[in-house]
Amino acid sequence: MTLVYLKGVATLSLDAEKCVGCGKCAEVCPHGVFDVADQRARIVQKDLCMECGACALNCPSEAIEVNAGVGCAAAIINGWFTGKEPACDCSGGECC
Repeated sequence: MTLVYLKGVATLSLDAEKCVGCGKCAEVCPHGVFDVADQRARIVQKDLCMECGACALNCPSEAIEVNAGVGCAAAIINGWFTGKEPACDCSGGECC
């Protein structure tokens, strides 16, 4: 079973021009978000990202950015655990 957290809300981004193709992102990602082909990483399933930050922490070329533990996904998941309304600080309040 593949866990999709929330569609279209992950803060994950990859700058392919900075990528050196080391594959560390694919190695450390617990949900298989990345694939490496032709000496470049690519995001294959962004909606599987749980924003843990392991990929960004292990990227030697700083090609990956993710706001670990923040954003809509974290707010909604925290809301489920606490029983409170999600608060993700999005402008306009439309995401949650």
